[in-house]
Amino acid sequence: MGLYCSDCVEQKSWRPIRDIQGSKNPRWNGGKIELECAVCDSTVERYPSNVTGETTVCSEECRTEWLSEAFAESGHPNWKGGGNGSYGKGWNAVRRKALERDGYECVVCSKSRDEIGRNPDIHHIVPVRSFVESSNRDKTDAHFLGNVVSLCIGCHRKADFGKIPKSELRERIDSARTASSAAL
Repeated sequence: MGLYCSDCVEQKSWRPIRDIQGSKNPRWNGGKIELECAVCDSTVERYPSNVTGETTVCSEECRTEWLSEAFAESGHPNWKGGGNGSYGKGWNAVRRKALERDGYECVVCSKSRDEIGRNPDIHHIVPVRSFVESSNRDKTDAHFLGNVVSLCIGCHRKADFGKIPKSELRERIDSARTASSAAL
C-alpha cells in the first residue's frame, strides 16, 4: 500500500521532472576552464577536476619538453647541488669508446643516433658523485668502460630513477663487448 495510487505512479504526473543539466545542477562548478600550456603558451581547456598540480601541458610533445626542463639540475631526484662542471681527465676518451662499443645506439631499446637526433647519452652505472663523496676516490675514477653505457634520453631517465637495474646495464655492456669483439 503506497502513498500514491497506481494510476498516478504510472503517469508520473505527481512528480515534476527537474531540469538539472549544466549550470542548473547543484553540483555545477563552472564547466571547463581555460589554461595556458606551460611550454608553448597555447590555450588548453580542462575540467577543474582534471587540473592537478601547477603545470598544464597541451600535448605529449610539450609534456616531454617540460619533463626535460623540470628534471634538470635541482629538479632531478639525484641532484646534490653544484653545476654540471667538467667530469675531468679521461671522460671524453671513455665516452667516445663507450659510443663505439655500443654502436652509437641505446643498449636497452636499440634507438640509433639518427632516431635520437644526436649521440646517445653516456650513463655512469655507479654515479660520479659516489666517487666524489668517497674519501679515497676521485671523480675521474668513475670513468672506465665497465661503468658507462650508451642510453637514449628516455632510457637514461629510467636508469636515473632506478627503473633499469644496474645489473641489467652491466649485462648489456657485456653483450655489447662480445658483439664488438666478434665483429673484429
